Amino acid sequence: MTETGARARRNTIGDALGRAAGRFHDRQALRYADRAWSYAGLDQAATRIGRCLLASGLAPGDRVVAYGRNSDAYLLLWLGCARAGLVHVPINFALTPKEVEYVLRQSGASLLLHQPALAAAAEAARAAVPGVRAGTIDAGEGPLDILAAALDPRWDEDEPLGEAVRDEDLVQIMYTSGTTGAPKGAMMSHRGLLAEYASCIIELEMQRDDRSLAALPLYHTAQMHAFTMPQLLAGIPTLLIDAPVAATCLELIERERITAFFAPPTVWITLLQHPDFGTRDLSCLRKVYYGASIMPVPVLQELRARLPGSRPYNCYGQTEIAPLATVLRPEEHEARPGSIGRPVLNVETRVVDVEMRDVAPGERGEVIHRSPQLLLGYWNMPEETARAFEGGWFHSGDVATVDEEGYLAIVDRTKDLINTGGVLVASREVEEALFTHPAVAEVAVIAVPDPKWIEAVAAVVVPRADAPPDIEAVLLAHARGLLAPYKLPKRIIIAESLPKNTAGKLLKRELRQMHAGTASGALGAG
Repeated sequence: MTETGARARRNTIGDALGRAAGRFHDRQALRYADRAWSYAGLDQAATRIGRCLLASGLAPGDRVVAYGRNSDAYLLLWLGCARAGLVHVPINFALTPKEVEYVLRQSGASLLLHQPALAAAAEAARAAVPGVRAGTIDAGEGPLDILAAALDPRWDEDEPLGEAVRDEDLVQIMYTSGTTGAPKGAMMSHRGLLAEYASCIIELEMQRDDRSLAALPLYHTAQMHAFTMPQLLAGIPTLLIDAPVAATCLELIERERITAFFAPPTVWITLLQHPDFGTRDLSCLRKVYYGASIMPVPVLQELRARLPGSRPYNCYGQTEIAPLATVLRPEEHEARPGSIGRPVLNVETRVVDVEMRDVAPGERGEVIHRSPQLLLGYWNMPEETARAFEGGWFHSGDVATVDEEGYLAIVDRTKDLINTGGVLVASREVEEALFTHPAVAEVAVIAVPDPKWIEAVAAVVVPRADAPPDIEAVLLAHARGLLAPYKLPKRIIIAESLPKNTAGKLLKRELRQMHAGTASGALGAG
């Protein structure tokens, strides 16, 4: 293929944004606080930001870490990086300085952009990694303020930006916790994300007359890539807010006549339990999207009963597949309310045994995928990448069954991952943090059922003989300095021993069975 032919066929995130701007131009694309952006305005802002970042000394392929809460500038930073050929690295705003430092080192980042409220934590992390510069995402000061760059006409030039960017290039590294506990950077390409956006637009029936509320964090792949970006490219106006506060969400759905809203089960539970749910006019809400963790069937049934005019969509996937893999469509809920549906347009999925043979209907197996949506691999982790793609399929680590018509149902998540409120926590990471305290002889971290978070982090601890009497409080205080709040144990269980097999291997399945009736207490609630 000639170079000019390749350019004619190219399809990047920047190209897709440009096409959307050409189609919708003055139509409102995004609103945040008191700022509204048209499609043409977003397109221009992305180019300005890209030029500003490159002028600061960055080169295509450099990693830019985004550390902040939702804002229009946060989304614009992503679009600007994509247009300039830079690699966007979003991270959880709740990460501690040590956790941010890990991402800076592991990704080889050149720049850390943060919101002013996170300046102290950002500076502590940046100072520990030589060569990393810093700037602000919005409302900051200095030449590297993203919101200022988006509004600054000095960055307007006639020459196109990003002409050398290819659709197979790396555009984002999404960090996800694995069973080993070390966060892994899933490398996403322009091509892979755009294939996923096509799946989302078609399978989630996104239409131009929808009105979307985006309340979940944009650092998370579900909000950013399963909803906000595909909706943006489909011409759907989005109202972006800081967080899914129940009263705020319900008020905005009614006032703004929101038709489409995504939330994990924990948020839907909170909404259903809020007194405003029964007093607000929510009849405008036509599309109820849920996913990121397993929705209890009774909660789903209540949601459908109280929003009779809505259509529910169960969305399943994971970061590595960008993240939508399967969908249970509205008309399929009656017969299979506990199913995650069937694979979407650009995904092929199987459920297999340890020999990678398809299991019989109703039998348990591992979910594996083939798809153009998949990650390129894990950043600087060749062994983990090879293991994930063993046999030419991506191994999800999730256990499921499949019926005769191809509908999947999740039986269990990856055994050493805890899905708490739709956010994955690696048990070993929590174990290692607790084990650094001298009073701990042994520790195992498991999930226990929780009425709000579905799964809560629980630590089963065998203390040393000289452990203090208030060991639970001591360990929680110790963990707070090492872990983000969502990773903290919500319950610490003191035990005399941990179950093991004859080879000395810890039997977490037995621990989960022993404590299946343990409700998370207020110890680490948050």
